[in-house]
Amino acid sequence: MLLWNVPLRISNFLSISDLVFRALSGWYFPTGIPMKSLSCALIVLLFVSSSCTQKPMESSMKKESFGTLPDGSPVSIYTLTNKNGLEARIMNYGGILVSLRVPDKNGTMNDIVLGYDSLSQYVTNNSPYFGALIGRYGNRIAKGTFTLNGTKYSLPINNGENSLHGGLKGFDKVLWTVDEQASNGSKLVLHYVSQDGEEGYPGTLSVTVTYSLTDDNSLRLDYEATTDKPTVLNLTHHSYFNLKGAGNGDILDHVISINADKFTPIDKGLIPTGEIKDVKGTPMDFRTPTAIGAHINDNDEQLKLAGGYDHNFVLNRSSDSLSLAATVTESTSGRKMEVWTTEPAIQFYTGNFLDGTNIGKGGVKYLHRYGFCLETQHYPD
Repeated sequence: MLLWNVPLRISNFLSISDLVFRALSGWYFPTGIPMKSLSCALIVLLFVSSSCTQKPMESSMKKESFGTLPDGSPVSIYTLTNKNGLEARIMNYGGILVSLRVPDKNGTMNDIVLGYDSLSQYVTNNSPYFGALIGRYGNRIAKGTFTLNGTKYSLPINNGENSLHGGLKGFDKVLWTVDEQASNGSKLVLHYVSQDGEEGYPGTLSVTVTYSLTDDNSLRLDYEATTDKPTVLNLTHHSYFNLKGAGNGDILDHVISINADKFTPIDKGLIPTGEIKDVKGTPMDFRTPTAIGAHINDNDEQLKLAGGYDHNFVLNRSSDSLSLAATVTESTSGRKMEVWTTEPAIQFYTGNFLDGTNIGKGGVKYLHRYGFCLETQHYPD
């Protein structure tokens, strides 16, 4: 089966001999009263080689119970399947992408995102944001404070001296409402209203996130938000990917390229110093395809500070439209992943804090660098 149906806004340059996994993501930064953000999107496109023998199916969405939260609230999981058999499972707790099953070069399906088998593990295991929607503000805010229009705001500290990914109870730990009427076929529409002052952020913020698994083999996340007073906002998605399959070893042999000439160096608290530095001559130079593990253990101050890669890359952009941010390939599976975004930057993280204490799907320990993240964003802090 050969799939070749690319939206016109995405350049048609891919080799049809490979299975391709294409991801795109974005966030908003509204500062007006009231303001509606422009739509940003996370898109994943998969192209299956002609050797794939899967039979066409009907696109569908199936809802099942996924347990209850400690307060008794029921949680559901939604399985999206497109006509080619690709499958994404998303729960309304945290908007978490629990699994993403895609074929390899031989057509064999495998789950390529890290996560857990049960809701209780996500709630009690101090999950490192596996597959979650992140907000209000993805990445770190130094010392948990910011000043907006002359007013200083204080946020919960949950990462050293900083506030990370929205605070103690960010969007990854709330129950999203599913718009059952708008959700159909292989599209899931989630809503969440963050009240004024929640986690220290100003303004009542209404957020809509739409997951779409399309018949051209794309998993797309569209974000939209409105606020009733000036606020800061940096929405993202936090899946850990392993193109060999979740739990199948580390990701150091994956080959990555990032469309960025510059990055933002960090201090010991992993906060950008304010410098925007050329990647040339540094281990941050991924302008040409390079194995993730090629320089990750180099004697480099930036790598030592982060324990590997956990850095914000300034994307080369010529317009506000979707553009290619990064590409990742893995030779044994034949999978190729592309990240497309409307955002100005991307955070590349190599699972440096995974240490085997997270027991994942099938009882597998997620060890050091068993997954990588590519989080498109505005700059940290």
